Amino acid sequence: MNDVRSTHPEPTIPGWRLILSDAGRLWASREEPFCALAFHAGAERTVDADSLEALRVETDRQETIAKQAREQAAGWVIS
Repeated sequence: MNDVRSTHPEPTIPGWRLILSDAGRLWASREEPFCALAFHAGAERTVDADSLEALRVETDRQETIAKQAREQAAGWVIS
């Protein structure tokens, strides 16, 4: 009997752990927490979606929020 996993690689989103709920909903949880700046800017560590493509879009959106927060903070002077 063939192992399906050997012929069909499991879907991945680098840096995110994928979860399929009992109800068939897809979830992704970021392996490393976002920094405090990203968190306060609204980046969510765990997101869900109806399809793998939608999940990829959502994780990309979270990474963009985090990146923009870091870029904005790079110009701040903290005393």
